[in-house]
Amino acid sequence: MTVVLTAYNHQQYVEETLKSVFAQTYANIQVIAIDNASSDDTLTVFENYLVAYPKLTIIRNLTNLGLCRAFNQGLREASGKYIIDLAADDIMLPDRVRLQVEAFEKLEEDYGVVFTNARYMKENGGLLNFHYPVNQFEKAEISIPSGDVYKSVLENYFICTPTMMMRTKMLTDMGGYDESLFFEDFDFWVRSSVHYKYFYLDEVLTLKRNVPDSLSKQIYKKGNRLLETCYIVCNKAYDLNRDQEEFDLLAARIRTFIRKCFYAEEFELAVRFRRLLNYIENPDFLTEMIVAMCRIHLPVNGLYRFYLNNLQKKSSRQEGFSLLNC
Repeated sequence: MTVVLTAYNHQQYVEETLKSVFAQTYANIQVIAIDNASSDDTLTVFENYLVAYPKLTIIRNLTNLGLCRAFNQGLREASGKYIIDLAADDIMLPDRVRLQVEAFEKLEEDYGVVFTNARYMKENGGLLNFHYPVNQFEKAEISIPSGDVYKSVLENYFICTPTMMMRTKMLTDMGGYDESLFFEDFDFWVRSSVHYKYFYLDEVLTLKRNVPDSLSKQIYKKGNRLLETCYIVCNKAYDLNRDQEEFDLLAARIRTFIRKCFYAEEFELAVRFRRLLNYIENPDFLTEMIVAMCRIHLPVNGLYRFYLNNLQKKSSRQEGFSLLNC
């Protein structure tokens, strides 16, 4: 199997991440490390590992190609049957690859993803909450969608992205990540889950680091490109939907994105979301009121960011908290 590790200015974290990869109890791992034109010593850390691990493949980008294009570079070099897209600040626990490969090998070919639970950690490594709430045996206390998860993907964010192991052939057949997008997971979930099943393995196998500049914390910032990506993906989902329930779920998600556009002062984008929504249903009064406020460019971003900052302080230890769902 293959691990693609993409990094941009991750000098302070990447060595710990690499150690977690090379400490796996599964032996047959191809590691492809991509330095996305870092200005710090990330590349030096990668190169230092070549002494002990000469089979490590390093891709050196002279310019930052973005997350999607960088991963696709690794995908083209991947020789493993399965692949993990690993951020350079996250940690894989020792049995992760072995347990996920074992799970995959018991599944039919129409399963494209095996994902798990995760635990969040502070920037300095201190442990926080679990992605899904767990009992004393670290087993999920709630029901996690598994199998045909397309409707669940339309409904909300529920998968912890770095826990995923993916079937390489599935990704290759899909053409990899969409390189025109600012981030990959929402689009990947929509395009893959409509054709492939997902399997939830109820284990905590990854530590995900909460860092100040993470993408999830940019969703409410003026000028962010996240909402534009969400708009593109919603259009793709509209074309992929198979029944009325899926259109209803997509409509609810679009209404959520309209609110986010309002808060982020992405006013023109809110109007475009509203046009897409109108193909599914007649927008309700609240949605129309929000769009009307967008049309007059009501300045609300500063107040909303103040609200979110206080909400995050209160909720940082709650299970499954994500600004993407606010």
